[in-house]
Amino acid sequence: MHYSNISLKIGIDNYGYTLMRASQKRLLYEQIDRKMERFRRAESVEVPSRGWIRAIRSSLRMSMRQLGKKLGIRAQSVYDIEKAEASGSISIRSLREMAKAMDLKFVYGFVPKEPSIEKMIEKRAHELAKEIVLKSTQGVKLEDDENPQERIDKAIEDKAYEIKRELPRYLWD
Repeated sequence: MHYSNISLKIGIDNYGYTLMRASQKRLLYEQIDRKMERFRRAESVEVPSRGWIRAIRSSLRMSMRQLGKKLGIRAQSVYDIEKAEASGSISIRSLREMAKAMDLKFVYGFVPKEPSIEKMIEKRAHELAKEIVLKSTQGVKLEDDENPQERIDKAIEDKAYEIKRELPRYLWD
């Protein structure tokens, strides 16, 4: 569903964020999606059990002492860094430094579980809308309505559309 004709007020909200037109949001979503799409192929790459640093260093037949010398650190520090990577506690800065010392380029990114940023927002907006509508209809008896479920479903869709359009701060609460 495209909402490119919908405009929001342009101005500053209570949190200091500029409100954007739907067309500006779409452009932003598309730009981020294009950047993240490049990482999709990497999603299936398995990280070596002892980490990339050790795997690449070993493949290069480079000792810890040799790598340490390039970094200006001791071999024991290289061991500690490799251990930190394998445990998942290494910093991005350390990964960059290690890559540079081994004449590699360090690259990192994110891959969304959904096909796009917009789909992530749609999914969350629908979940939140369902929660809001169901809470508001809880205990309310719709006696005169022939199809209460259709009415609830319509209310959920309307609320999801509103949430997606406005992108309120509570969307991710």
